[in-house]
Amino acid sequence: MQSQEIKPTDPKDDQVVENVELNIWEALIPVFALIGMLAYNVYTYGSDALSGSNQFILLLGGAVAAIVGFFNKVSFEQMLEEVAVNIKSTASAILILLMVGALAGTWLISGIIPTMIYYGLQVLNPTIFLAACVIICAIISVATGSSWTTSATVGIALIGIADALNVPLGMTAGAVLSGAYFGDKISPMSDTTNLAPAMAGTDLFTHIRYMLYTTTPTIIITLIVFIIIGLNLDTTGSADTHLILAAVNDALNVSPWLFIVPIIVIGLIIMKTSPLIALLIGTLLGGIAALIFQPEIVTAIGGGTHLDFQTAYKGIMNAITVETSIPTENEALKGLFTAGGMSKMMGTIWLILCAMTFGGIMDAIGALATISKALLKMFHTVFGLFASTVISCLALNVTASDQYLAIVIPGKMYAKAFKDKGLAPENLSRTLEDSGTVTSVLVPWNTCGAYQSGVLGVDTLHYAGYAIFNWLSPFMTLLFAAFRIKIRQLSEVKKA
Repeated sequence: MQSQEIKPTDPKDDQVVENVELNIWEALIPVFALIGMLAYNVYTYGSDALSGSNQFILLLGGAVAAIVGFFNKVSFEQMLEEVAVNIKSTASAILILLMVGALAGTWLISGIIPTMIYYGLQVLNPTIFLAACVIICAIISVATGSSWTTSATVGIALIGIADALNVPLGMTAGAVLSGAYFGDKISPMSDTTNLAPAMAGTDLFTHIRYMLYTTTPTIIITLIVFIIIGLNLDTTGSADTHLILAAVNDALNVSPWLFIVPIIVIGLIIMKTSPLIALLIGTLLGGIAALIFQPEIVTAIGGGTHLDFQTAYKGIMNAITVETSIPTENEALKGLFTAGGMSKMMGTIWLILCAMTFGGIMDAIGALATISKALLKMFHTVFGLFASTVISCLALNVTASDQYLAIVIPGKMYAKAFKDKGLAPENLSRTLEDSGTVTSVLVPWNTCGAYQSGVLGVDTLHYAGYAIFNWLSPFMTLLFAAFRIKIRQLSEVKKA
């Protein structure tokens, strides 16, 4: 996720709440209730379910969990405290979401995003486009350690290029996220890459080296699949590229100098600047670029007849905060030339807050710990231990709605079990990343799924099937466990 140093106040220091009064069936009541209500809600609302009804369903699921907690001697104050802790942990994510909306606005009216689309259309074609998305996003994410920053910068531009090329946006978002999470997973600057070995009890670089065994074949398979898809895509969109290029040129001033702004932002992230600060600087630089390169557009958005200070101020602030668009006669560009600003992100923030409420109550009543312990007891073989870890990570991404908890809770619960089986801790840290980190983006109400869907403008259910790297990773780690491939023993660590 975001690239930052793991500090004492980070998720690895959270206490996993256990409740001896709670049995497994009681712990599962809120889960079954939530799944049932969400299923009916999605059936009723379809793709509009995330417009608000799913958010309320998450609160209803939290209410069911609270009722279970009352019957098991958990106070209302304790539940609220855990919810507050959960919501506090998302403060950075919420602020980043707002800044992404602001950045998208200034990068649109300055011509940065249109310029990326303009030059991207000349370099990329539908046949190689999806595989190129994976590679580009993987490189940026490895360098920055952040899947979130990758999707918020080059990811947005690639979605725009895909729209112009008539490449399905679900496929494109899946390719973007496959590359972005590959880099997030193996970059030493990624916080989840630091968190997983901290939970398992191994060191960072041993974790990364060991993770490459499962990650390398997964990304290779992902690239092969996207190459095959690209070869079979209908490439009619490329025939109209010259019309789109001309329309972009007519609508605004295109200049390669505009690439300076995204290069600065990516450079700041590589230098370990906080993503929030980097995005803020990118937003402000985008506003300055708009005044230099697109003064007519700023004047129009500011509602003035000529560019003075007040008009410039209103034009930039409107782009940052509310929906704005660049006028164009080309129908294909109207969607690309519109940005929602910070206001567009409010629905996603609403979803995150409701998801954190459900996850916080589930943690407070001890349900998360009870479910994890029950899964641990079900499996007695080495493969069963790996399978239990994978299932726990997936279940926590669905129920706790947060990838950190999907790493922290199984990491704390299974560390001793792996040691008792004579398995080196890097087995656990690799499994946590293969199943906890990358699958979070596949759950619509998870913080990662909500964020990526909001930033890329593609519904989670539309891109989930194409996020090949993300859903293939847990299968790959189970395949290695089943055939005992690179399953390191504690005895090997001692000899080394």
